[in-house]
Amino acid sequence: MDPRAHLRLARPTRDPAAIERFYVAGLGLEVLHRATGDAPGEHDLVMLGWPGAGWHLEIVSGPHLAAEPAPSTEDLLVLYLSGPLDEALLARLASAGGRRVSQGPYWDRWAVTFADPDGYRLVLCVRSWGTGVTSGT
Repeated sequence: MDPRAHLRLARPTRDPAAIERFYVAGLGLEVLHRATGDAPGEHDLVMLGWPGAGWHLEIVSGPHLAAEPAPSTEDLLVLYLSGPLDEALLARLASAGGRRVSQGPYWDRWAVTFADPDGYRLVLCVRSWGTGVTSGT
């Protein structure tokens, strides 16, 4: 396996405009690609991310959507920011349809968590990747 492999995280939605607003206007991701699915078995999609990053978030929707959004409190998209949170970013996320939620003692200590308009959770962690990831500290 190549450790530089690109990561795709796909999530279904019934309100793609709300999700795009949250992740683009709120978080600051960019629309990398957009497509419309016209036939059965196809779906509409928008790929969101930062150009050059090794990952993207793919939002799928449309009349042929095979799965409804089914977020749980453990469906986390965690971004390790390696520093303090920008209050303007937090305000933008709330203005763009996010709802600040508790994610339990560990994440509430080291991060701020928002539920996106579908209820999936975005965790903005002040720690660096690897810091306490395996030790839980």
